[in-house]
Amino acid sequence: MTNSKEQKIVVVTELKDSDQGLIVHGLKLAAIFKKELCLLYNYQLKEKKQHQAFKQKLQNYAAIVKQEVPTQKVSTLLLSESQTQLPDLLAEDYEAIIMVLNSLNLKNYSTALTETSIPFLFVHPESKIMDYNHLLQPIDLRKEISDSSLWCSYFGRFNAAQIVTISANDKTQEAKQNVMKNTEMTRRLYEKFKIVHKRFKGSRSSLRNVFEALELALASDCNLLVILGSSNITPLDLLIGLPERKVIKAAGKLPVIVINPRKDNYILCD
Repeated sequence: MTNSKEQKIVVVTELKDSDQGLIVHGLKLAAIFKKELCLLYNYQLKEKKQHQAFKQKLQNYAAIVKQEVPTQKVSTLLLSESQTQLPDLLAEDYEAIIMVLNSLNLKNYSTALTETSIPFLFVHPESKIMDYNHLLQPIDLRKEISDSSLWCSYFGRFNAAQIVTISANDKTQEAKQNVMKNTEMTRRLYEKFKIVHKRFKGSRSSLRNVFEALELALASDCNLLVILGSSNITPLDLLIGLPERKVIKAAGKLPVIVINPRKDNYILCD
């Protein structure tokens, strides 16, 4: 059972061979932020009879982690919750600050992604890209950019990460002013913590800025793309897919962290 009072990096396992890659990414984050690693399996009610087997497998995972990294705090958590309620339950009751998920199974977490109050880090289970020290951040007109900037600053402060921002190129005066405010706010935050950063002005509007950021990330030495999720979700979005889903799919083995602008985010405790 997990200790609920200490902030945690939660790896959402699937009790498959692919878990190994996810756990390694989780370990890296736990080391960066000096947090407990929590290995979670969220089973369906129809699997209840296998509860003990699931528990044992999680404990085996934890034992391997302790064998490989004796100083790392690690716990296990076995739940049976709806995907919609799971993120906030983890944040409120178990002090989760990041969830690590398999990007190949993104569709399983689409609903949770729109409801979460903690960042979702999507990683390809075979990805070896995990230094997390060259970040790329798109900046658009939304005020919630402050949330993605804050998380970028955590990587800058605790992992000496360098950050590249690419600002949207909107046409209307109000949108331009909002992008400018966000760009300036981000610059001040990074300078406050003496984080090395570069700023670029993109060629696309706020609606397409995230895709330009993805192109730049894939063409550079970026090892983490930090984006905001969708602020407004329409029936059409649900039909054709949210932009963040398209970005994660196209990112391949590049890790992508998605921050939900629809909810207040929990913050990292130093």
